[in-house]
Amino acid sequence: MHKKVFTPENAAMLLIDHQVGTLSWTHSHDINLVKANAVKLAKIAAGSGIPVVLTSSMEDHVQGPLIPELKDILPDAYEKRIKRPGIVNAMHYDKFNQAVKSLNRKKLIVAGITTEICVLFPVLQMLDEGYEVQVAADASASYTKYGDDIALHRMAQAGAIIMTHDQLVSELAVDWSTPLGKRLSGILAYH
Repeated sequence: MHKKVFTPENAAMLLIDHQVGTLSWTHSHDINLVKANAVKLAKIAAGSGIPVVLTSSMEDHVQGPLIPELKDILPDAYEKRIKRPGIVNAMHYDKFNQAVKSLNRKKLIVAGITTEICVLFPVLQMLDEGYEVQVAADASASYTKYGDDIALHRMAQAGAIIMTHDQLVSELAVDWSTPLGKRLSGILAYH
């Protein structure tokens, strides 16, 4: 197996600000599809045993709570979610940064709302701190397509791998006939 491959044993997932209000601000992609893909990422993590850190910003304001599906699929991660007081770069918030460090995983899968703000800046810092980062572009969105494209380009230039949840589930499964492959096969968008 290629040493760069992300596996359930070496990767962790960070879902940033998939909040009811924040989602409503995005117009770069079909919001229902973005939400469905974020839910699929949560199912991928649950189905493969990948540790997850959830974070939200200013839940008691217009941003609102995290989407309820995350609580259903990842109840423990939801209970332990890092509630930020408004800090843009989640990695600047000590509780989030420490939660990421405590996972002891150097390969991070990241998605969030919005790509151009709440994903971009923590991903750039994660790369600076020596993490390998894959950004699930189809489970992230921005206010405009233009802003989304530029943020994805900037992260790719900095060394992040830009991918989709289907690419991730296929990378993790390796073989659809294995127990893990069978658990994950139902998550593919094509089914």
